[in-house]
Amino acid sequence: MGSKNMSIKILIADDHALLRQGIKRVLNFEEDLEVVGEAEDGQEALARTLVLQPDILLLDLNMPGLNGLEVTKQLQAAKSKTHIIVLTIHDSDNYVLGLLKSGALGYLLKDVEPAMLIKAIHVVHEGNAFVYPKLAERLFGGVNEQEDINEKARQMWRESRSERLTAREMDVLSCIAKGFSNQDIAQALFVSEKTVKNHLTNIFRKLNVNDRTQALIYVLKHKIMTLD
Repeated sequence: MGSKNMSIKILIADDHALLRQGIKRVLNFEEDLEVVGEAEDGQEALARTLVLQPDILLLDLNMPGLNGLEVTKQLQAAKSKTHIIVLTIHDSDNYVLGLLKSGALGYLLKDVEPAMLIKAIHVVHEGNAFVYPKLAERLFGGVNEQEDINEKARQMWRESRSERLTAREMDVLSCIAKGFSNQDIAQALFVSEKTVKNHLTNIFRKLNVNDRTQALIYVLKHKIMTLD
């Protein structure tokens, strides 16, 4: 099963050699993950990603040369197919939205547990967004916030849209937030994959977005739902 050509190829970019070693050790334990390269500054991260074309780039936000945000933007401009997970000590709101907009799909704090990192790699590899839960909770309104605030936000949002999302479409969105694939969503909601695709088409049209990640960013930003 763990044949190397099926594995998820990962490039680690961080200016601290010890951190790179630590991450590498964790990832190499996993049969389906393979670290194909390392970079110690932004310029090198950009060059190596374009040359090695890894599936996943684990990218430190604060690096000499180009910072993580600039690397992300340049890779997006180069139409790189590599999915980016940002590792940072900053859990600042502006950073996350900026990075998600520039094309990074994952956002984790550096003290993340190995299991969470491995989960994030799998979720992002499938093209879905993964934001460290505690961070998402703080950013997008905690679960403990007064329900009526959320309700008001939802109401304002609904009124501002020409068409509302149906309860079913909200279910589909919350599955996307959990990183579910179309197949997972179909199983969770007991419908066919074709039905899920129809729901997604309607959601994208109503929110005026092009893909799952944009839809997720939209609902999180407008506090229509929270990741928990």
